[in-house]
Amino acid sequence: MQKVLLFYRFAPIADPEAVRLWQHALCDSLGLTGRILVSRHGINGTLGGDMAACKRYVRATRSYSAFHGMDVKWSNGTGAEFPRLSVKARDEIVSFGAPDELEVDADGVVGGGQHLTPGALHRLLEERPDAVMLDGRNRFEAEVGRFKDAIVPDVDTTKDFVRLLDEGVYDHLKGTPIVTYCTGGIRCEVLSSLMRSRGFEDVYQLEGGIVRYGETFGNRGLWEGSLYVFDGRGTVDLGDGATVMGTCHRCGTGTNRVANCADLSCRRQLTTCEACAPACPEHAALVEAAALPEAPTRR
Repeated sequence: MQKVLLFYRFAPIADPEAVRLWQHALCDSLGLTGRILVSRHGINGTLGGDMAACKRYVRATRSYSAFHGMDVKWSNGTGAEFPRLSVKARDEIVSFGAPDELEVDADGVVGGGQHLTPGALHRLLEERPDAVMLDGRNRFEAEVGRFKDAIVPDVDTTKDFVRLLDEGVYDHLKGTPIVTYCTGGIRCEVLSSLMRSRGFEDVYQLEGGIVRYGETFGNRGLWEGSLYVFDGRGTVDLGDGATVMGTCHRCGTGTNRVANCADLSCRRQLTTCEACAPACPEHAALVEAAALPEAPTRR
């Protein structure tokens, strides 16, 4: 049985390069593929492979004292989610572009938002009708699925959040309870701390992210649509009967499918139905021209 792991742990790491080498050797020996980032702040990754190998990986990684409390989410895979293994050491395990603003200790991020379980999220929203939910993901991810009535920032990359906060775009919410959410919870660990350091006092984060919420409520709660994931599956549903939230960027048909721009030089992700070729506005003409049949050669 094939599984996909989504995991992270914030903890001080004295030698990220040594941890990177160990993690690469461990994954390689177990036949796992996927992506892992290591920094002085901790580890962040998603891997796929045989269930027995995944279990051995989790046990081995948690045996390292800094990663003892590593949060791991499990989902079903096909074995084709990741083409290869990539393990890198970086300044950040989530690329907000603010590595010097983040402080971590053995318990995780210092100064972040209050964690809410899925059940506690529902209780907070019932008790505080003025509370708002803030999507901590890139805009294209929210196009196919998001929490009901959530604020979706107009961002193309995670680094754009820092710019919006510094420009004061959300300063009007400083007196409002704000619940941040993201795929697995890691981006909100950083985002909530950045918000609190800029004067947002009543900040929360959905513990375990959308994935953990889906494990608890599926499609029976406040989530609408499908969840974008960073692997070959593209999107997954939290349960049967997921609402179709997305719209094909070419023809307007309802779809929850996300695909890479067909131009190999482009890194944009586009909501695209099965019938249309994914092509961003800058590369649409090139993609369409490449799809035209060649004229017969004159003999």
